[in-house]
Amino acid sequence: MQTNLTREQGLALLTKYNKEPFHILHALTVEGVMRWFAEDQGFGDEADFWAMAGLLHDIDFEQYPEEHCKKAPELLREGGAEEELIHAVCSHGYGLVSDVKPEHPMEKILFAADELTGLAWAAAKMRPSKSTMDMEVSSLKKKFKDKRFAAGCSRDVIKEGAEALGWSLEELMDKTILAMRSCEARVNEEMKAYEN
Repeated sequence: MQTNLTREQGLALLTKYNKEPFHILHALTVEGVMRWFAEDQGFGDEADFWAMAGLLHDIDFEQYPEEHCKKAPELLREGGAEEELIHAVCSHGYGLVSDVKPEHPMEKILFAADELTGLAWAAAKMRPSKSTMDMEVSSLKKKFKDKRFAAGCSRDVIKEGAEALGWSLEELMDKTILAMRSCEARVNEEMKAYEN
């Protein structure tokens, strides 16, 4: 799986439809997380594709929240994305806003890690360090169990995602924390351009 979009093109497409720093931060985080997972899972030669799916997975969410994963194909096709990428993007909303099922390991990871990065990022902001660098699985699990914390992050989706991958919840959390650590500094640096 290869993408014919360069990162510059992907970023331009993202920021054409997303202006909120919060949404851009989430996109950059999931991009970095997916790149880490590609290497971790033995798909290093597809890392650009995995990262692009992460970068653009919520392309339609800010402007078309009621049509999330339904407007995305049109926006992505206009931007020159290939059908595999469109399938991957739509599959992350499976069972919620899309009937496109995650099939490829990358799609299953995107489905599972998307919500979890949101939860982990919210948890990191509560830490003295404001970082995932010193976050442990045990503290993330505590936040996961507290239904009022980051209530918008679906615990069911995270659990379903781990099951689809054949991983325990702890394994998914551990890997996602490592993935977020791998890109945190770069994401923070890149976000400076959007937070003026």
